[in-house]
Amino acid sequence: MLTFLAAEEEGIVLLPDTPELIWGLVAFLLLLAVMYRLVFPRANQALEDRTAAIQGKMEEADAKLTEAEESRRRYEESIGDARGEANRIIADAKDTADALRADIVAKAEAEAAAIVERAHADAVAERDRALQELRTQVGVMSVELAARIVERELDVATHEGLVDEYIQRLSSQN
Repeated sequence: MLTFLAAEEEGIVLLPDTPELIWGLVAFLLLLAVMYRLVFPRANQALEDRTAAIQGKMEEADAKLTEAEESRRRYEESIGDARGEANRIIADAKDTADALRADIVAKAEAEAAAIVERAHADAVAERDRALQELRTQVGVMSVELAARIVERELDVATHEGLVDEYIQRLSSQN
């Protein structure tokens, strides 16, 4: 510091002494050589290793991104295929249900027509049987009435009495 103050007072530019300058230069060159031999290669190797690691991780990330995009694409394709399959199954089920419904309706209509036909046939048969029974009864009663008429003499009062008796007998039988 004294040298600096003296230099300021005299206006002199300060330079170190020549031997000090030489030894400083030698020490600097020696330090630079040691750093060039030992420190810089290690630092460069560390930087290269770090660059290679970062580059490897970036390539790995790119590969995983590509793989993820491919997986997503396959997933979307499978979802689309599944939706298409589901729509096809639904359409098939609707077609089957429509066909089954039409078949059931046709069978029900055929059954209803058969039931109506049987009921009509039963009604006709019952009517024919009732008519036949009525004819038989009318025939028997006519014969009985004729026999009674023949047994008795016909006058208006007797005839009305026979008809009334016949009607009462018919109503009591039913």
